[in-house]
Amino acid sequence: MKILGVDPGTARIGWGVVLEAKGDCQVGDYGCLGTNPKLSEAGRLLKLFNGFTRILTKIKPDVVAAESLFFFKNQTTIIKVAQARGIILLAAEKLNMPIFSYTPLQVKMAVTGYGRAEKFQVQQMVKSILKLNFIPQPDDTADALAIALAHAFSNKLKNKLK
Repeated sequence: MKILGVDPGTARIGWGVVLEAKGDCQVGDYGCLGTNPKLSEAGRLLKLFNGFTRILTKIKPDVVAAESLFFFKNQTTIIKVAQARGIILLAAEKLNMPIFSYTPLQVKMAVTGYGRAEKFQVQQMVKSILKLNFIPQPDDTADALAIALAHAFSNKLKNKLK
């Protein structure tokens, strides 16, 4: 299974591909889609939509796993992240790709076994699980790979329960 994990944001969308076969996970590709802060809000969203659609078309994942929103103290931040997440969902739906959502708590539990793990602990586990020599940068890409791994582990568990 080819899983595209996505970490939404208006400034950057982190994405990462995890290839899962028979319980083994390998990194496929990863990157970050950025926008210019000088663009209008609508211009940034259009750039994200077009760029993410190109990524989906190129990668052709079996599923898209995106981070879902959680409680934010900053109302401005949550609105912008929600807009970027909407772009991700719209692009995937437009291309008829299955979409799954995972909260940060679910991702941390799946990758580290501890729901309150620190960001660095999650990144270290991504590095270890995917047998990488370094933690992918920027952080958004490591987060996206963690989201893809959360789906791989969740899907593996669902299959065992069947």
